[in-house]
Amino acid sequence: MKNLSMLLFVLPILASCKTNELYINVLQPAPVTLDPGIRKVGIINRSIATDETKIADVIDKVLSLEGSDLDKIGAQESVAGLSEELGNNDRFDEVRILNDIDFRASRIGILPPPLSWGMVDSICRVKGMDALFALERYDTDTKLSYSTSPGKRSTPLGIISVIEHEASMETIIKTGWRIYDPASRVLPDEFTFAESLDFSGRGVNPLAAVAALTGRKEVVKQASRNAGHSYAMRIIPFRLRVTRDYFVKGTNNFRIARRKAQTGKWDEAGKLWESETGNSSPRIAGRACYNMAIINEINGSLEDALSWAQKAWEDYKTRPALRYSRILEGRLYEKNVLRAQGSSDE
Repeated sequence: MKNLSMLLFVLPILASCKTNELYINVLQPAPVTLDPGIRKVGIINRSIATDETKIADVIDKVLSLEGSDLDKIGAQESVAGLSEELGNNDRFDEVRILNDIDFRASRIGILPPPLSWGMVDSICRVKGMDALFALERYDTDTKLSYSTSPGKRSTPLGIISVIEHEASMETIIKTGWRIYDPASRVLPDEFTFAESLDFSGRGVNPLAAVAALTGRKEVVKQASRNAGHSYAMRIIPFRLRVTRDYFVKGTNNFRIARRKAQTGKWDEAGKLWESETGNSSPRIAGRACYNMAIINEINGSLEDALSWAQKAWEDYKTRPALRYSRILEGRLYEKNVLRAQGSSDE
């Protein structure tokens, strides 16, 4: 049988008197599927303010207490994070940030209209790209609040009572992304994301409390870079831990197989279950067929797993088998999606 690396462990606690529960890792398709022919991608930044919106942008920064050029720096970090993550994946032959193309946001804080396909075609043709990833929106919104509370301070004259000022700041980072596929003239993805960051500082007066809000800019930069990394994950398949139940009671072979499974000897457990699939008792044979579905899923043989699960339900009416058949049908569909995404769990 195939390698059992996808198996994590078996829970020592019984899921019921008849079954044990196990965890397995299954490969899930990425939320976004790109055409396999897309091998070279460019990254553009459309979030910079235009001359028309620059005045409003400056006012917004003052009112929201944003640091100088924080949005510009944060957007650059987001693009860099996306580039890093895409470059670390062998899905693409080339990932390039197109810094020499000057875009400006037509509106602050919301996604602008998509680029025209004529412009996308032109950029991709000149730059030799198959598709474009675009940071369409980047904005930080900051709110500052104050509170006071009684406290104690040590001074040369002893401990005195003081009123402490606390400044609390919330910064919300908002990003918006699109992917442009000029060959099909579709947007494979359009996605927005927001993350809230909280900061606080204390001092003997409001100015001292605000001054204690140190390190905010670096935190915003790191969070912005992480936003780029996170967006790249939308095209990358991921592992998901799921649970499965298998029968452990019925005959002595089931009891022995249970102990073998608990020590990781799934191949040997599978042989014992298979020997019971011809048992004269429909209840025992159905459980054995169901367990054969489990062992085949563990080994990556989804078609065989579905066949066994269907047999357990159709021939023996083993109750969990019908639901399990639906799960396996879903996994087979996901397997086809994974192939389209250039990945496989085999």
